[in-house]
Amino acid sequence: MKQQRAKPREDRKQDMLDFYAQPGAMTRADRHAPALAKLPGDVGALAETLQGLAIHQYMADAYGFKVPEARKAESHIRHAEKILDQIIALDDRPLSVARPPEKRVVGVCHHFALLMTAMLRAKGIPARYRCGFGASFNPPYFEDHVLCEYWNAADSRWVQVDAQLDAVWRGGLKIKFDPLDVPRDQFLQTADAWTLCRAGKADAAKFGIFVGDLRGLWFIAASLIRDVAALCKMEMLPWDCWGNMPHSGQELDAGQLAFFDRLAALTAEPDDSLGELRALSEKDERVHVPTTVFNALLMRPDSIDL
Repeated sequence: MKQQRAKPREDRKQDMLDFYAQPGAMTRADRHAPALAKLPGDVGALAETLQGLAIHQYMADAYGFKVPEARKAESHIRHAEKILDQIIALDDRPLSVARPPEKRVVGVCHHFALLMTAMLRAKGIPARYRCGFGASFNPPYFEDHVLCEYWNAADSRWVQVDAQLDAVWRGGLKIKFDPLDVPRDQFLQTADAWTLCRAGKADAAKFGIFVGDLRGLWFIAASLIRDVAALCKMEMLPWDCWGNMPHSGQELDAGQLAFFDRLAALTAEPDDSLGELRALSEKDERVHVPTTVFNALLMRPDSIDL
């Protein structure tokens, strides 16, 4: 039997870029695909468009909008298609038209990162949703956050873009960096946070989320599993729990630490480890996204309804 030759590195890289240029289960636009096709292909213009369609639940007051209790459920919408359904239900004008704050979908960072990823993939631009921690929201803490990174072909590099950070956010937080090219020290991808904390170069107690003051190495570990899923195009809500995610405050034993060390190594270099990540995501129940996950905010099982 002839041994199958491994693909050359450049071919593997192109396969990886092709993978991220296509929508996945959570970023399919389906009936909204024609509307996305009409949007501009420029990253900055797409970010500005998105800012006119979504509003962050915890920042709405800064726009003069108090979110009604009934509309807080919008922050739990997982799929891009369903988020777009809600945008159109609130205001059926073309997506290029900025809505007033009360007519924008109420979301969290997930909605901005997921829609940005969906919009870029709809244009054939390689893009992926990344889990990590923002340094600017609540210093000296690093707050749980997600954003989109896309492949900048001109510079041959992945660029982090945070469409959530419009003028209101930038003014309120006094942000000086460019949201269209977020530095890696301002958004620490989860693998970086894990590695720094494991090496004693950062304090794990500073990493987590202000809601419930949930912080620690266990929180970073759970984020690693979400990042594996996202890199395999299963972009889940930041509070979705499944598989081998530790529970709140859990001390990790040596076996768990070794497992999460491995996930950190793989997600730190996803271009080279995509095949292994996809195999884990498909076959290893510790990371594989099941059809039902636990929504830790609503304290209930949720079907992901693929």
